[in-house]
Amino acid sequence: MVDKKASIVLIGMPGAGKSTVGVMLAKLTCRSFVDTDVLIQSSQGRPLQDIVDREGYLALRAIEEQVILQFDCRNCVIATGGSAVYSPAAMAHLKQRGIVVFLDADLSVLEARVSDLDTRGLAKRPDQSFRQLFEERAPLYAKYADVTITCGHLTHEEVCARIIEELEEGHRRDACVQRRTLNPLEKADESRRR
Repeated sequence: MVDKKASIVLIGMPGAGKSTVGVMLAKLTCRSFVDTDVLIQSSQGRPLQDIVDREGYLALRAIEEQVILQFDCRNCVIATGGSAVYSPAAMAHLKQRGIVVFLDADLSVLEARVSDLDTRGLAKRPDQSFRQLFEERAPLYAKYADVTITCGHLTHEEVCARIIEELEEGHRRDACVQRRTLNPLEKADESRRR
């Protein structure tokens, strides 16, 4: 089974399904669920869009970074805001606490799912299109991902199953490497063969 002490951190574009998949994944893996957008809203006492409208998208990114850096959750499924990847410090903090899973969906799928661009509270430049945002963020998601799940045409249940499968496979590989590293008899046999 997936390491119970590690959190599962979901990253990806708005519309990728981080919040919906996150709740389901938390139930399936017996973890708590946290949505960093909700943490931001509760800490600020207002919606994300209000922050963007009054203070700008860079203010929202700074608040997001601060909230993530102050947040310490073990054994959680964490759905991040799509802009969390702009902060190397926030991502390092999250990676120390868990495994980062990129929910990767095609632009056309995301555009079909996200219709509320003007009220969603996206941390983007006012003149930036959704396509431009997608192109800007894609390399950041890939950079920070420990696991990538191509999920645009999967159901939420299928996405959860793939995540669990990938994490369990990674856990098995790590266990094999650890056994091999810790077994001095195998090392001695290998050096005699050379």
